[in-house]
Amino acid sequence: MNMHKIIAVLCYSCILFSSAQGQAIVEVKPDAPPANTEVSDITGVLGAFPEEIKFLLTQVENKTEFIIQRIAFTEGKLHGQHVVVAQTGIGKVNAALTTILLIEHFHPREILFTGIAGAINPNLSPGDLVIGTTVAHHDYGTLTPQGITRRPTRDPASMQENPIYFACDTSLVNLAKRAGKGLALEKINTPKGQRSPQLITGTIVTGDVFVSSEPATQELRKQMNAEATEMEGAAVAQVSFQQKVPFLVIRSMSDNAGSKAYTDIKDFYQIAARNSANLVMAILEAQTKRAK
Repeated sequence: MNMHKIIAVLCYSCILFSSAQGQAIVEVKPDAPPANTEVSDITGVLGAFPEEIKFLLTQVENKTEFIIQRIAFTEGKLHGQHVVVAQTGIGKVNAALTTILLIEHFHPREILFTGIAGAINPNLSPGDLVIGTTVAHHDYGTLTPQGITRRPTRDPASMQENPIYFACDTSLVNLAKRAGKGLALEKINTPKGQRSPQLITGTIVTGDVFVSSEPATQELRKQMNAEATEMEGAAVAQVSFQQKVPFLVIRSMSDNAGSKAYTDIKDFYQIAARNSANLVMAILEAQTKRAK
């Protein structure tokens, strides 16, 4: 055996040893997703917290679970639509990671993000919903003594600037608005009695901070015309935009992002998560009816 062959064998042995010692790149139960790159008929549905997808998963039929990079993706049928549901975890990095794995392995035709948020609009209360028309990072830019100057992110492939405000897919926004009309959402208990949640459209802003500050909410309202703030949506939007996948972010208010946010979220987290999930299911049901 010549020296080149010896080196090749040693390198291959090292690769095998490293693979055996390290974590598998993809662990799948029971079969791998299709290896093609064509857009599928799948709608990807993502949420950050367990409660944000828990209710959806109870409604999914013919489930198959895939574990990819230790993240669970559940494929099946939901209100007649082919879906893959996954929990991203909290924050922009986790959301971006799960979104790109979803796109790479399942090639969805569209992505819906569902979950809770803090209200920026003073007219919104816990349980109310915002259908995102645009989504933006509120913590990306230049920090100066006068505050943050927000700047666009860049596509790493082209190094071209992205928009500061990522536009949600217009057809999905319109579909969500139609599906939301007459939707029986869970009512909210207040000191004055029960109230029915309202549903509006507008800008949702994202940052890697939990906002619990009246001055911060006032600034986000004034500078970005934001309706709500959360910690994942713009990351999902940026990945989807760069990969040319239509997307929509839906958020239900769990708090008012003020000094009482930590208290409010404990009281309204679950009902807000279910209301957002109910709107997602109404969208899927509307798509099924439209296809008939």
